[in-house]
Amino acid sequence: MQFLPRKIRPSILHILVFVFFLILICIYVFSTGDTSMLIWGIPTLICLLLIPMGLTYISQSQYSDLIPVYETTAKDVKIREINESMISKPIKIEGLVEEVRFRSLNRPHFIIGDRTGVTTVKMFTNPQNDINKGDVVEVYGQVIKRYIFYGDPIVNGVDIRVTRSSVKSSPSSASKSKKR
Repeated sequence: MQFLPRKIRPSILHILVFVFFLILICIYVFSTGDTSMLIWGIPTLICLLLIPMGLTYISQSQYSDLIPVYETTAKDVKIREINESMISKPIKIEGLVEEVRFRSLNRPHFIIGDRTGVTTVKMFTNPQNDINKGDVVEVYGQVIKRYIFYGDPIVNGVDIRVTRSSVKSSPSSASKSKKR
């Protein structure tokens, strides 16, 4: 297992739960004066952050171990070719990110389109790079049904890489490149 250089951070939902219980503990301690509750309250609060971060780390390390396997076995397909007969098969698609959803929950869904169609790529952990709307990406993944047992076929993303970024170069960098 390789070490991931990526920062592991809790989702906004985990932070909200942490803050909610922190406030409850503070209200209890200030209203009753019972500080003995802090003996188990503080470690519990820490666990509310560390456990999801640990699970994210484990998930990312498992996916990073799968990347070489998908790179060698994935079939290069166009989005319109994705169908139910491809369920559980590794594929590679290239396309433009049209929308990013659920990024704040650390389970991003990317709406990817190419000239042949549009599909959803579900990631069950944050990708190693930041992916934004307008980026041209290369996705390695597996075809799954949208809602486990039914729904249209979509892609369970194992790895997503930016091949062309939507970030425009600044005017000063453009003028520097013209001088060379």
